Amino acid sequence: MATKKNSVKRFAPKLHIRKGDNVVVISGDDKGKKGEVLQVFPDLNRAIVQGVRIVKKHVKATQTESGGIQEMEASIHVSNLSHVDPKSGEATRIGRREEKGERVRFSKKSGNVIK
Repeated sequence: MATKKNSVKRFAPKLHIRKGDNVVVISGDDKGKKGEVLQVFPDLNRAIVQGVRIVKKHVKATQTESGGIQEMEASIHVSNLSHVDPKSGEATRIGRREEKGERVRFSKKSGNVIK
């Protein structure tokens, strides 16, 4: 029995990217672009980043909206994304540590906490 690629249930590992994070693209056609993560798909290991991987989508007209060609962000694989260091603005890896009884994420380049 054939199933769609997107409907397959898989193990979703913990991702280093969360909604609202500022990231930079480290490889691909959009390398160097920075943006905020709008949505994360953990089961597919993909995320949608504002202003990155813009594609054109043909939209059919409805009674309330006119049709046409719309530009929108497409998803990008999380392995092509890296966090932006809050201090220097460059790509950085993240770590986790405990501060005041809570686990926080921090930049490995500067040591600053990533909110």
